[in-house]
Amino acid sequence: MPESPLPCESSLPPEDRDLSPWTGWTRAHWEAVADGLLLAALRHAGPEQALVNLPGPRPSRSGTRSDGLEGFARTFLLAAFRVAGAGGDDPHGLLPRYAAGLAAGTRTPTADPDATAQDPVSWPVVTDRSQPIVEAASVALALRLTRPWLWDTLDPAVREHVRVWLREVLVRAPVENNWWFFPVTVGGFLTEVGEGEDADLAVRTVARGLDRIETWYRGDGWYTDGRPRAFDHYNGWAFHLYPVLHAYLGGDRALADRYGARLESYLAGYAATFGADGVPMHQGRSLTYRFAAAAPLWAGALTGRTPISPGTTRRLASGALRHFLDRGALDADGLLTLGWHGPYLPAVQTYSGPASPYWASKAFLGLLLPADHPVWTAPEEPAPAARADAVLPLPAPGWLIQSTAADGIVRLHNHGSDDQFADETLPDDPLYARLGHSTATAPVHTGPADQHLALVVDGAPTERGPIRPLGTGPGWAASAHRPHTAGTELPGVDVVSVVLARGAQELHAHLVTGAAPGTEARHSGWAVAGERTTARSVGRTASVRATGERSLVSLLHGGPGFDSAWTVDVAEGTAFGPRAGFPVLSGTVGDGPSVFVAHARLDGSTRASDEPEASGPLPEVELQALAADFQLRVVWPDGGRQLVRLRIDGGAEVCEGEFGEGGFGGGAAATG
Repeated sequence: MPESPLPCESSLPPEDRDLSPWTGWTRAHWEAVADGLLLAALRHAGPEQALVNLPGPRPSRSGTRSDGLEGFARTFLLAAFRVAGAGGDDPHGLLPRYAAGLAAGTRTPTADPDATAQDPVSWPVVTDRSQPIVEAASVALALRLTRPWLWDTLDPAVREHVRVWLREVLVRAPVENNWWFFPVTVGGFLTEVGEGEDADLAVRTVARGLDRIETWYRGDGWYTDGRPRAFDHYNGWAFHLYPVLHAYLGGDRALADRYGARLESYLAGYAATFGADGVPMHQGRSLTYRFAAAAPLWAGALTGRTPISPGTTRRLASGALRHFLDRGALDADGLLTLGWHGPYLPAVQTYSGPASPYWASKAFLGLLLPADHPVWTAPEEPAPAARADAVLPLPAPGWLIQSTAADGIVRLHNHGSDDQFADETLPDDPLYARLGHSTATAPVHTGPADQHLALVVDGAPTERGPIRPLGTGPGWAASAHRPHTAGTELPGVDVVSVVLARGAQELHAHLVTGAAPGTEARHSGWAVAGERTTARSVGRTASVRATGERSLVSLLHGGPGFDSAWTVDVAEGTAFGPRAGFPVLSGTVGDGPSVFVAHARLDGSTRASDEPEASGPLPEVELQALAADFQLRVVWPDGGRQLVRLRIDGGAEVCEGEFGEGGFGGGAAATG
């Protein structure tokens, strides 16, 4: 693989394969990458260093001035981790540049987003639900981290201007989601440096923000991001990072205990979502932040609240950083691009502009740990996904995490996250609504949906809409939904879905009730991408092979309910490659409730085959229709047995163990 351009004006130290046998990288590599990212970005600083206007394919919806502030704030956070982690050592003279920008930007803030030519230095004023609220948090956190070397050295008049600009964040309304952490972060800093009423206001703002965030806590370390079921990477780089750092920097033991315990619980499952090479899960919004996914790993090590060993922590974090730098995340000038590996705008939200990727700066939190900390000195250990095949239920988000050591791929079976509002049904977001997400695939953003169960009504496939989680358990997850077309529910139609996972194999079962007889049902598989794809379909089996950096096979084999199969070619590719494709199964709803069963596999091992039986026999499935439900008796090739009940009233149950006389009751039952 050709190496991506190294960060400009930076050369990397030699690899250390004794200390870091999997990545070769050490703390010195993290410092070198931080320096390179900063020096490349600061070439684009404007007059008086106040705005960092990075080039890009398009501005964010907030406009170019806000984007310039974003460039300042997010690189300032990176500089703060770098300098504070070095005990104030600043060989590149970063802090004086940011001091100059602070002075110029806050001198006379402007409400005119288009006045850059006439006024190329002023920061935008802070208003309700405006982007400067977000960027103020990075500014405040950076100032808090570097206070002895920057804030305490500023002219009193400059400090006052900065305080006044930051204070507006305390009295402005944030968006009803993780944005509540931004006033908390600003308030934490102003509590330390404010006086009188400003300090009191800051204290009240912190308390109010933490109380609001509490309403979104769902247990086991998981938060939903403002909406009923919006689970994604924001759990790590927002919901855990900000309160843990606030407690850590303020020495608040009570808060540290509360949020530290939650972080520790979260990390126990989160570590399992990284691929064997450290690649994060491709799910949720703002994926252009890329290796920011490493931030909660470092936060656990920084606070001592982590179940992950030091060697595994560094292996995952360094693996994530290397994964993206080795795959084109930087352009020829050493700037982070809008995308995943390289530029990829379909997965980028409209609120993101050219500087947005620099929230990846959060990944460098680990530099706050001293060089002699075990997280830097312990030998790297393999990622959890590299050790053995595993299937892990995560009840709070409604996920089932399935990993295979042979190829290092981690799959997230999604039966709980949809990013939908409570009172409005939006079109499905491919980054949330799919049945599955993984560390080796990305969803298709236009055309037929991958990883989806659709009914075809008047020629149009239905969308999933809001998900009703039915539970997770050992080797399974279940949910229900009411299919939508154009934002409207199909009257009286309901779908109950269960996934069973074992090794590299998946078994998906869907019970459709209320649909008109003859309605087509389609189940689509994983969308694999690469430089080229080959597809095949025979009878009830379809597969797509993608080749490029690696070879991946996505395979579907139809069980009860399905009678044909084909493949879909995705000429525009996905975030993982320029060409993609996925298999599809099709069946027909009968007279009354109907069940559809699909065998699936995503395989990146060297023995990956387009044949369903090539990697071993398929599980045996026996379908039985009863008065109030359907039962599936599943016998896996290794002898394991599961019994699935799909209830016509919209529920599901899974029983593990020997089958009883009447089906259920012979093993340990888990109910959704």
